[in-house]
Amino acid sequence: MATASVAFKSREDHRKKLELEEARKAGLAPAEVDEDGKEINPHIPQYMSSAPWYINSQRPTLKHQKKWKSDPNYTKSWYDRGAKIFQAEKYRKGACENCGAMTHEAKFCVERPRIKGAKWTNMSIAPDEKIETFELDYDGKRDRWNGYDASAYARVIEKYEARDEARRKYLKEQQLKKLEEKNNKSDEEGASSDDEFEDGLKVDEAKIDESKQMDFAKVEKRRRTTGGGSTGTVRNLRIREDVAKYLLNLDVNSAYYDPKTRSMREDPLPDADPNEKFYGGDNRYRTSGQALEFKQLNLHAWEAFEKGQDIHMQAAPSQAELLYKNYKAIKEKLKSQMKNTIMEKYGNAASEEELPRELLLGQSEKEVEYDRTGRIVKGMEAFVPRSKYEEDVYINNHTSVWGSWWKDHQWGYKCCKQTVKNSYCTGSAGIEAAEAVADLMKANIDRKAASEETTAPTDEKNLATWGSDVPNDLILNQKKLAEALKKEDERKKEEKDERKRKYNVSWNDEVTGEEMEAYRMKKVHHDDPMKDFLH
Repeated sequence: MATASVAFKSREDHRKKLELEEARKAGLAPAEVDEDGKEINPHIPQYMSSAPWYINSQRPTLKHQKKWKSDPNYTKSWYDRGAKIFQAEKYRKGACENCGAMTHEAKFCVERPRIKGAKWTNMSIAPDEKIETFELDYDGKRDRWNGYDASAYARVIEKYEARDEARRKYLKEQQLKKLEEKNNKSDEEGASSDDEFEDGLKVDEAKIDESKQMDFAKVEKRRRTTGGGSTGTVRNLRIREDVAKYLLNLDVNSAYYDPKTRSMREDPLPDADPNEKFYGGDNRYRTSGQALEFKQLNLHAWEAFEKGQDIHMQAAPSQAELLYKNYKAIKEKLKSQMKNTIMEKYGNAASEEELPRELLLGQSEKEVEYDRTGRIVKGMEAFVPRSKYEEDVYINNHTSVWGSWWKDHQWGYKCCKQTVKNSYCTGSAGIEAAEAVADLMKANIDRKAASEETTAPTDEKNLATWGSDVPNDLILNQKKLAEALKKEDERKKEEKDERKRKYNVSWNDEVTGEEMEAYRMKKVHHDDPMKDFLH
């Protein structure tokens, strides 16, 4: 309908939207309302009702079908005819020489030319006219009815109404005069009783005002029909006083009338006297009389078909009606049997002797004493209302119910302060143990926080070049270490130049600490960013 461009909708939302539009078209749902509170016709096509995206309309509207960008310079106001602004007492310099008004010159003056103008007589000075200027657009300049006063047309309507009333009165007098002359002649000649009755009826109708005339019960004789001859007497059943249902209540917010289906579901006059109302809405007839019975018959046929019965309301209506009658008879029979069995088992309180008067009226001679707050002190015990759920049922040795205690956003038992449902009650010992555990946990947390604040200084370890911890008993000889470094350099050179490598090579598997330290010191660390500057 008249909706703005919205975000993507799911299939279910789209289906609900289509169902709502169909209901609005059928008159089952109220029509949409635009920004100004006016109803939108549900039969308007979508290509006319959907608003463009650049309007950014948040509600259904038809504003895009009108000239919604109005010109600020355009105005519909018009000249104030005959308005005066100032009445001077003496002639002013530059005013009209004829009438004395300052708003025009003598050659544009519309008053009759005086023998001696106001300039010389200084008398009968005319007031100044109200001069207005309007900036009208192209259409406003060519609007023939701009400035027209619609109330002026009321005089024309009154003139024609008076003429029609005089004509109607004259014709009524002529009709009465002719009928009276005809009656006088018929009395002298002696006419039949039927003709006298018809003539008398015509005279009575002529005397009645046309607005109050009710000729729907009149019997007429139709002659010269298409088949020839007379059709006999027929009754004119048209009731001219009937008012269309959409005219019963002219309030905009009253019952909705669908012009396509000519239906008005709700009552247009809900506050009127029901004895004087002629029409109470279409729903009034749907929920009363044979319409309700037919609705129940259809419902029974649908339910029987769903349960496997070969029944169809449109294909075999007589069969459906017969099955519905049998169903009602069997249902009443079963209902009476159930009632009899219950009465046989429990008895019938209505058929037994009457109850005592004090029980019927709630009166007794028992003395009941109350205090100032209205509580019972002595006598009948106070009645405590109970719910349908079990109350005060204690399980697992508990003396209170679950939910009687609350702590740290958790429910529990008040007797043992446990937050585990269906747990076994430990009593006061459990409460003490829980408190001790809580205190111990708190102390541990405080101790850990204090230890983190005062951290012990770490001992600096003497690390070897290759990264491992140096044992305390390791002693490196500096001379042997220097020799090992020279040998490591020579080995590196041999690896670079294969020609200097000897044919017979003897290997010694024993590695000393100094040789291992030299190897570690000369080793190339590929992850070291300064490796290119070491050699």
